[in-house]
Amino acid sequence: MEKKLRQQTNNIIKVVLFGPESTGKTTLSRQLAEHYKTVWVPEFSRDYLQEKWENEQQVCQKEDIIPIAKGQMCLENTLANKANKLLICDTDLLETKVYSEEYYNGFVDEKLNKAAIENKYDLYLLTYIDIPWEADDLRDRPEQREEMFMAFENALKKYNKPYVLIKGDKQTRFNLATTAIDKLLIK
Repeated sequence: MEKKLRQQTNNIIKVVLFGPESTGKTTLSRQLAEHYKTVWVPEFSRDYLQEKWENEQQVCQKEDIIPIAKGQMCLENTLANKANKLLICDTDLLETKVYSEEYYNGFVDEKLNKAAIENKYDLYLLTYIDIPWEADDLRDRPEQREEMFMAFENALKKYNKPYVLIKGDKQTRFNLATTAIDKLLIK
């Protein structure tokens, strides 16, 4: 596996917020990091693609996927060193892989494919599509929310990743997430 796509080895618990766009991943990531007094890893692609949009009026292309994946892993590896027993990740390379497959007719760079499957997380929090869609410069598939959700859930099942479905209002989502994380922290 390419070095820049590999996780550094450490003894912290890693939890990933996982799911389609506009499902509350960032909001919940921030809440969880604050609750557990730790750091969270933002989604690298947001800043990368927002800058591309503002500078070039261009959206994500195939050639952006590997730089996004490398940037995400660099952020994760850097912030893992600052985590307090638990690292909250707003996304991971499996999410990048799913987006690549969905947007580019099944295409996934082999380096990304290998890293997405081999990198390890203790728990995925799969965010459901039951909150209102919020448009921005980068979000583009409000009419395909159900199909995108199924693609994410299918990836978790296919690669046998441990996950909990997160749905409901903001407080219910937080409660579901903290209950699942607390079980990991007790172990």
